[in-house]
Amino acid sequence: MPAALLDELTAIVGRAQVLTEGDLSAWEQDWRKRSCGKALAVVRPGNTDEVARVVRACAEERRQHPDSRVSIVPQGGNTGLVVGGTPDSSGRQIVLSLQRMNAVRAIDAANLTLTAEAGCILQMVQERAAAAGFLFPLSLAAEGSCTIGGNLGSNAGGTQVLRFGNARELCLGLEVVTPQGDIWPGLSGLRKDNTGYDLRNLYIGSEGTLGIITAATLKLYPLPAAQLTAWAALPSLDAAVTLLGLAHRHLGAGLTGFELMGQFALSLVARHFGKLRIPLYQDWPFCVLLENSDHQSEQHARAQLEQLLQAALAQGCVTDAVVAENLTQAKTLWHIRESIALAQAKEGLNIKHDISVPVSAIAAFVTTTDALLEKAIPGVRLVNFGHLGDGNLHYNVQAPAGVDAAVFLRDQEAQVNQIVFASVLAHDGSISAEHGIGSLKVDHLPRYKSPVALQAMRAIKAALDPHNLLNPGRVVRPAR
Repeated sequence: MPAALLDELTAIVGRAQVLTEGDLSAWEQDWRKRSCGKALAVVRPGNTDEVARVVRACAEERRQHPDSRVSIVPQGGNTGLVVGGTPDSSGRQIVLSLQRMNAVRAIDAANLTLTAEAGCILQMVQERAAAAGFLFPLSLAAEGSCTIGGNLGSNAGGTQVLRFGNARELCLGLEVVTPQGDIWPGLSGLRKDNTGYDLRNLYIGSEGTLGIITAATLKLYPLPAAQLTAWAALPSLDAAVTLLGLAHRHLGAGLTGFELMGQFALSLVARHFGKLRIPLYQDWPFCVLLENSDHQSEQHARAQLEQLLQAALAQGCVTDAVVAENLTQAKTLWHIRESIALAQAKEGLNIKHDISVPVSAIAAFVTTTDALLEKAIPGVRLVNFGHLGDGNLHYNVQAPAGVDAAVFLRDQEAQVNQIVFASVLAHDGSISAEHGIGSLKVDHLPRYKSPVALQAMRAIKAALDPHNLLNPGRVVRPAR
């Protein structure tokens, strides 16, 4: 019975850490305010043993009372964008918040690793690494509130995937609590371990449906001697792809950021964050933000960047450019890029897409899809920005001017998604590059994923979590 279960959970984590009354919206409502569920309780364990005991208690409840349908929704910073970390409306789900588990357990300088608990805020991990003289390169707009467990659970990307890869590539080991309440102590910092199936990579990106990540051993890198940022205006998307190729040739591994921003996206930042001075955007359809990280010197980095921009200007793929003269200017330029999503939220509810296509197909995808959406919904406004360097666009759709955003979302989301996803498929892309599937895309996945892949995913879920205890209804549904 739920009352007995709540008593048992209270005995495990303490009364203050089992929340059932008052305002629980911080845990029950997703960041985009697309969904607000009802939790049976919010449970906040303080260590891995408590997580395992909570899971065992819920698993036993499920075994003894299958009709109760109690389940667990693991949650980190609750910054996800696909409604994958909040409860449904049934009132039968335990939100397992890992925010109290926020210790950096160890830094191994010789091995270039940092071991952190799942509730560590990403920015704190970056700062602890920097204080020890290292770089942890995962960087995204929500880094001040998202957690390492959530980053790994969703295989987060961000602005430096071009050089360092997604969260999966930055993780060497995991500690995981299974759906049976067992603890897998896989926190090895080994870079080579060829002893069977790669469980680490199975759990990363599984969105809490196969196990609960409680800690991770992460890769560190030497701090660069200099990081220089440039902002360039471009006449077209084809020019952006050309510039990317030039940047690879001139900067090599020093190219750690290549962010595309459409003119309308930047105009929203100008409208809603008027104090930010946005360079060069009013006269050109696209701008790009480049970052060059150099391990020699600032002088060497600046010379490389200037040579790149001179070549780009000569070829006509860049019309104008500015190079940040100091760290403050660089931070301001990056702040403009990171403010796009917030500006779009201020503009009103919108339809978000987190798609990827081959870089060579970016221009064709955007041209085709823009035309299809404009034909279907005259006046539709497209907020196009993202990580062009790795083929990931946040191809978002805003209601036409003067149209009620909530009504637009209600009436047009299905049509917009159908147009965008079909175009993604036609250009050999993916409907989710870094945000995950959650519950928002779970019913779309069967139309855009190989049946063989779906069968394998369902088999893995059924084998590891046969009672569907962890985050049911997310990522993949059982076969009907």
